[in-house]
Order: sequence, then C-alpha cells, then structure tokens
Amino acid sequence: MVGEGAALLVRRALAAAGVTLDVARDLRRFLELYDERLLAHTALYAGTREMLDALLPLARLAVLTNKPQHHTERILQGLDIERCFQWVVGGDTPHGRKPDPAGLRYVMSSAGATADETRLIGDSAIDLRTARAAGVRCCLARYGFGFPSAEPLLTPEDRVIDHPKQLLAAAT
Repeated sequence: MVGEGAALLVRRALAAAGVTLDVARDLRRFLELYDERLLAHTALYAGTREMLDALLPLARLAVLTNKPQHHTERILQGLDIERCFQWVVGGDTPHGRKPDPAGLRYVMSSAGATADETRLIGDSAIDLRTARAAGVRCCLARYGFGFPSAEPLLTPEDRVIDHPKQLLAAAT
C-alpha cells in the first residue's frame, strides 16, 4: 500500500476497510498522526551510516522524496544524518513530485552537475522513471520496499544493489 504518497495510501487503506474517503478530513488526520509518529518505526538499513560516511568525501548528496519537506527534514534529523545532505527536496516543494524530474534537475543545477555526473539512488519504479526523465543513470536498492515495482522495468544499463556497502561500486 505504501510508496506512492500519503493520499493514495489513505485511499487504499480506507477502501480496503470498506470506508469512503473524505479527502479533506482523512488525509489531514493521517498526516497529523504520521507527524506524531515519524520515527516510531523508522530506522536506517544496516550499513547505511557507514555508506554515507564513505560517500561524503566523494560526492555531494541530496534527498529527493515525495514525502512532505518538513517530515523529511525531521526524519533526517532524528536519524542523525541531515549533515550528509546538501539538498533536501520534498514532494510538496515548488519542484513537484517524482517522477517529474524537476526536483532532480534543480539539484543538478544547484550542484553544477551534468547528467553524466549524476546518479539517482532509489528503490522504486517512480525513482527509475525520474532518473530516465532527467537523463541520469539509476541504481536501485533491491532491499527497498519499492523494488518489486521497479524490477520489470530494469534494463541491462541499470544497476542494482543488495546492501548499502555495494553502493560505492555501483554508483560509478
């Protein structure tokens, strides 16, 4: 049910329960509850902190997500990794939501990076479509919850990793 935004998640969950969605009420309530529990069950995948520390001297990093900006910033702070990212672009910013490549293009422009110098690391079909729309290479994490939706879309040029420690080699 997850992976394509809060509105769709709420719609799917209420439909599965046989309840009619009142978008104004139900989505607002979901986001209030989500805000209260952002870090209740959120943790880094094993090896992620070490991978970020290894990447920091080699690349400028960004987060591009469809989550709201303030939720994303609070999660990064709560996980003590906000220092790793020079740019954080949420789905509620003027850059829009993935798979629209505007957010990725904004980061690339801000970094002065070309498409050849940029890698999108993700785990979903939306991430893959975003990378393709921006003309950048993509590396997908097979261990991410969204990977099954991306697997049928993979081509031989796409990279796939099974653990964060593999990212350094796969992102080049």
